[in-house]
Amino acid sequence: MTTRLLTFCGPCVLESEELAMEIAGYLKEKTSTNIDLVFKGSFDKANRTSIDSYRGPGIEKGLDILNKVNQKFELPTITDIHLPEQAEEVAAVVDYVQIPAFLCRQTDLLVAAANACAKYGKSLKIKKGQFLAPSDTINIVNKVKEILPLNRILLTERGSSFGYNNLIVDMASFNEMKKSGARAIFDATHSVQRPGGLGHQTGGKRDQIETLAKAAMAAGADGVFMEAHPEPAKALSDSATCLPLQDVPALLEKLFKIYQVNLNA
Repeated sequence: MTTRLLTFCGPCVLESEELAMEIAGYLKEKTSTNIDLVFKGSFDKANRTSIDSYRGPGIEKGLDILNKVNQKFELPTITDIHLPEQAEEVAAVVDYVQIPAFLCRQTDLLVAAANACAKYGKSLKIKKGQFLAPSDTINIVNKVKEILPLNRILLTERGSSFGYNNLIVDMASFNEMKKSGARAIFDATHSVQRPGGLGHQTGGKRDQIETLAKAAMAAGADGVFMEAHPEPAKALSDSATCLPLQDVPALLEKLFKIYQVNLNA
């Protein structure tokens, strides 16, 4: 474990350059030196519930926004890819390439992302699918560990399907996933989703974010991922589960204190 809490935070989807700068600037100013902050923003959300939902600005504009965030605020960045051919273009710009949960077993995508990360000295973050047992993530790591060192591979817990339109988090999953040698991150906001729960869009249980995040830190998570927005109700993606931006710094301080207990245990 590092002594600072690795935190991925930002909007679910990049809505505009102005909003990205507002969120990044606030997080940079308000988070303490205990937090190792990575700015998160998706240039495309390819798995929206409805075909009419906003997907993002696209790869060219999205990467331009992320590059500007990096240059202005000196923050590392992370974004998702959905296709193998996107891997190298994205890895050339961001510090972490992320594989969405639904695509975590796509071998061609994983290998392309790992090769691109190796070429540019970046890290690969893979979300555990909602359909996958924590112990099965060893097979994901085995697909890429000959390409990337284990310290540059991160797995992410984001809840498991429990019946229809519901997710649960097994707190034993962190230590189970860490048996692969990769770090295990907790996705605090996607884990409280109710997929398709509103019929035409995903719902969620925002009030459970803090409780689950604290539990994950106590259970051995190596870091946290969370989405935030200045006005969650107006967010163009995941409005039911993203945190109010102003609530993030205080929550991260609480999580760091629990993380620190594990460091000293």
